[in-house]
Amino acid sequence: MKPVLVTGATGFLGWHVAKHLVESGERVRALVRPSSSVRELDVEVASGDLRDAGSLERAAAGCGAVYHVAADYRLWAKDSGDLYRSNVDGTRNMLEAARKAGVERFVYTSTVGCIGIPAGGIGNEETPVSLADMTGHYKRSKFLAEQVALEYAGSGFPVYIVNPTAPVGDHDVKPTPTGKIIVDFLKGNMPAYVDTGLNLVDASDTARGHLLAAERGKPGERYILGGQNLTLRQILDQLAALSGKAAPKVRIPYPVAYLAGVCSTAAAQVTGKEPRAPLEGVRMARKKMWVSCDKAQRDLGFRAAPVEQALEKAIRWFGQNGYC
Repeated sequence: MKPVLVTGATGFLGWHVAKHLVESGERVRALVRPSSSVRELDVEVASGDLRDAGSLERAAAGCGAVYHVAADYRLWAKDSGDLYRSNVDGTRNMLEAARKAGVERFVYTSTVGCIGIPAGGIGNEETPVSLADMTGHYKRSKFLAEQVALEYAGSGFPVYIVNPTAPVGDHDVKPTPTGKIIVDFLKGNMPAYVDTGLNLVDASDTARGHLLAAERGKPGERYILGGQNLTLRQILDQLAALSGKAAPKVRIPYPVAYLAGVCSTAAAQVTGKEPRAPLEGVRMARKKMWVSCDKAQRDLGFRAAPVEQALEKAIRWFGQNGYC
């Protein structure tokens, strides 16, 4: 049996993808930087880095498939070039290494941030979108990386693209920006909220969608892997009901949130510490990231469990692991 290479298995979504592959009987090889490790999973470790093309060629050698889940997912970085070097250059390096290795399937993890969202409406894989629509360096870097994946697919390489929405659940070790919302809520560090919206989905379901894309998808196609469209107020109300803690009642007007983002991000550039309210995140919040998952449901047989279950898992895991 040829091994399956997973990048990002030391992170949140990549860990869940690796877990599903292990449970399905695959021999999993995880690309791991020397300073990291894969928790709780029986996988083969390949030391490497997305910026080191040689290490990727060694990791991909002999593999039948690659799940490229790794990304630099930050809404603020002192050097924004880091995001492009990891997300764009790293994706090209991984694709080229996989092509040289002759892998049979390459699943690329993009993001819902690369999906076009019509004003006041619901986006899907066919909604027109361009680089100009991308807010901030994270989204721009991921959009450019997705274009690299499409370029390889156009040349005949079997690339399947998935666009997860906002995964939540257990093992969000960093945590992700969405996970941080949950942690801040549980710690009582969210006295108010902004009028925005997200599509939440269980990370485990999203991981399963990756395997479905490899099994049933079409090369060069994009598939949104999501769950339920909710306002931030609805998310906080669900967290309150599940945790017994009070949800914030005060809604911050967008201009006030924007000013807070400007000040917080400016201070971070001086101190080097992550801002409490990254301006990029505030700017993203102006648009509700609501999408349709009809294509993945129809073509892949993808289904997501009720989001309450994912939030409950997140609350329990964060509590058991000392985050709040």
